[in-house]
Amino acid sequence: MKIPKRLQPLVTEGLIDEVLRQLMSGKEATVYIVRCGDTIRCAKVYKDAEQRSFRKSASYQEGRKTKNSRQARAMEKGTRYGRQMQEEAWQSAEVDALYRLAAAGVHVPQPYLCHEGVLLMDLVTDADGHPAPRLNDIELSHEQALDFHARLLNQVVRMLCAGIIHGDLSEYNILVGSNGPVIIDLPQAIDAAGNSMAGAMLERDVANLASYFSRFAPELANSQYGKEIWKLYQAGALTPETELTGRIEIDHRPVDVGAVLEEVKLALQEEERRQLYRAAASSQS
Repeated sequence: MKIPKRLQPLVTEGLIDEVLRQLMSGKEATVYIVRCGDTIRCAKVYKDAEQRSFRKSASYQEGRKTKNSRQARAMEKGTRYGRQMQEEAWQSAEVDALYRLAAAGVHVPQPYLCHEGVLLMDLVTDADGHPAPRLNDIELSHEQALDFHARLLNQVVRMLCAGIIHGDLSEYNILVGSNGPVIIDLPQAIDAAGNSMAGAMLERDVANLASYFSRFAPELANSQYGKEIWKLYQAGALTPETELTGRIEIDHRPVDVGAVLEEVKLALQEEERRQLYRAAASSQS
């Protein structure tokens, strides 16, 4: 196929030998299957900020560190240079998260490099060597749903133990590879210790999993794994080997109205992204 403009520099430098085909095109990026020597990988080409639908809310950017104070000031003022720095920070957040999570034993694609808005990483494949489907695109048995849910909860715990929360986890950014679920799409990943909304985002990620898998295993619908995980994390008692119950004692203290409103806002943003994904999927079918 014709080499996309954004991939040409990587081909010129010999980092990519051949662009085989487009794998998918979403609201945030276009992904291509490429050949690097004898290895098949994928290249994620981020779309310009004006073309993307994901709103880089302050909720996600809180706690992220910039290289220097000049960049931080420019990003706050929204200057052209600041927007460029913000864009680079948005993309590098995914690369940094992937390296940290892979090292922590989380099932994510192995990254190789990020160059001018292109992320080169492993291609996740199924048992037959084909590109892995999204979790949303497969049917599950009751037993498979319980198994996948348990595996993904462990991945969420491992992520949190590594100091990272996905922030947008759902059935749309989980691939089902040959060895089980693989978590993808992490540009909005947040620092668990440096973001005041970390608890709410962690609970929302876990609630999204429960909501999806309860379609196949209804007993998961009323589980409280998110609150349990966050409580253990705050107490310094969370490890990848922690056995979870999905139950937690009810807290009768007054409700933090501001936090509740922020959770509602995040839920509305999640539903908006789901609708955009469905629309994109329908237009490609």
